[in-house]
Amino acid sequence: MGFNDTFRMGAHAVITNERAEVLMLRATYGKRSWVFPGGALDIGETVHEALYRECREELSCDVTILYLSGIYHHAELNSHGLLFRCTLEEDCEIVLSDEHSELKYLALSELSPSQKRRVEDCLAFDGTVKSASF
Repeated sequence: MGFNDTFRMGAHAVITNERAEVLMLRATYGKRSWVFPGGALDIGETVHEALYRECREELSCDVTILYLSGIYHHAELNSHGLLFRCTLEEDCEIVLSDEHSELKYLALSELSPSQKRRVEDCLAFDGTVKSASF
């Protein structure tokens, strides 16, 4: 890796409800897709700091990180996303930032194929961090 290479990394949360549906946010940017809470690391920030910050910014809630389940390469963005299993703090009232227009808990069958694969890896975590490229 050269000194002038660009390397991007993001940290994202898998948060589920009692029906095992996954909390997803509708982006107000790009393709306006459904995305996991989380986002890009700032310079000098750890992956944990980034995930805590992004969830506070996007949800107005704190999360508890349970484990890192996977590291995935996103070819279109030339970035790596680290996926963490998380829970919301008790009595959290979600208030979205202007980066997202709505939230919804989606069933696995409603996720894109790459999102579904990542969530399945996360929920079936056996102590081994998974990886794949999409």
